[in-house]
Amino acid sequence: MTRAGRLASATATQWVRNYTGKNLVCGYCKWFAVDPLCAVIELRALGAPISAEREEQLRRSAERKSKDRAARKRQRAEDRDEYPDSDGTFAYIAGYTPAGFPYGVTWEELGQEPPWL
Repeated sequence: MTRAGRLASATATQWVRNYTGKNLVCGYCKWFAVDPLCAVIELRALGAPISAEREEQLRRSAERKSKDRAARKRQRAEDRDEYPDSDGTFAYIAGYTPAGFPYGVTWEELGQEPPWL
């Protein structure tokens, strides 16, 4: 649904006025499937009082999530580079069958967990 559609729907159903939950922004996010910053913009357009502090808090949270996600992605890439002949099941992949399935020594056979878990 587009922003115009969400605003029209929220206005027609008086969503803001009829909302009975504790967190207006979170409820709007879930109901209309938008991110928190989009919800703040749209709720302000609908006349809901959202403080600048709350918006800044949501902005910092989104930035932190983005940085954490990038760090996890970077770490997974480093782990893949460090252990190129292994995956979550095999400690060492000796080769592949003609059908493309890997075979080799599993982490379970070694009695170990993959180091990146």
